[in-house]
Amino acid sequence: MSSVATAPAAAGSIAGVRTRRPSTLTAYRWELRKLIAQKRTYLGLGLGVILPIIFVVVQNVHTRHGHGGDSIFAAQITQSGLATPVLMLLFESVFFLPLIASLVAGDIVATEDGNGTLKTILTRSVERGQLFAAKTLAALTYAVVAVYLATLVATVGGIASWGFNSIKTFSGSTVSASEGLALVIAANACYLIPLFAVACIAVLLSTTTRNSIAGVGGAIGIVILLYIVAGIPGLEGIKPYLLTEQFENWHGLLRTPTDWAPIWHSLWVCALYAVPSLIAGYLVFLRRDVAGG
Repeated sequence: MSSVATAPAAAGSIAGVRTRRPSTLTAYRWELRKLIAQKRTYLGLGLGVILPIIFVVVQNVHTRHGHGGDSIFAAQITQSGLATPVLMLLFESVFFLPLIASLVAGDIVATEDGNGTLKTILTRSVERGQLFAAKTLAALTYAVVAVYLATLVATVGGIASWGFNSIKTFSGSTVSASEGLALVIAANACYLIPLFAVACIAVLLSTTTRNSIAGVGGAIGIVILLYIVAGIPGLEGIKPYLLTEQFENWHGLLRTPTDWAPIWHSLWVCALYAVPSLIAGYLVFLRRDVAGG
């Protein structure tokens, strides 16, 4: 009698185990493991590392020949190693970091189509919303790693070459080395605001085009197009609302007192690009036909 009574309970327990799906956090971990296994991941990170190394070497040769700098931080290159990550961010923020972020974000969904694995993942394990959220979070995580890896290499190279000394800000005031390092870290965090928006656009293109080249190239193409628009005479009024104009929002942190206006402005402007991109990508992903791959 007892064995008969417990049989339905056991069957219900087994059914419950079978229908239980992994959490979004688990799916996010899966996506990170996929990124670790892909060559494209290291291509971007390698670019992020080699550029600061080249920059430090060139600056060492440059300063030994007595050439001056054309900005307040370039003029301090031999006075403080903290000038190096700032100069590197000035250089990379315009194109290279958006390119590095797009290499993964523009491929994050399209690669599943190319490999024919999207259908298997959706029917076997996670829901579509969970998978899209996990892929988006993985793309944004990669952007964070790329930015701070480049900053770490530039900072270590700069300090090793010119010391951990106080530094002048854009306003001309001097801050201690420890405060300068904190400002460098915070400046990179502010730069992530527009970079996240670029990554979100790349995720949208990766989802809608199902093609890695279109996802990566499309995101970079949009960045280039916005630079062109910013240079067209008569369109000065829309410049503050262009995504590319937000790439310099972090400058406000390196002023005394801190100028928060460009940072708050960048937050809502970038949201106008990022949020609709994610919503559109999510809706497309929910409705897409994955039959056959």
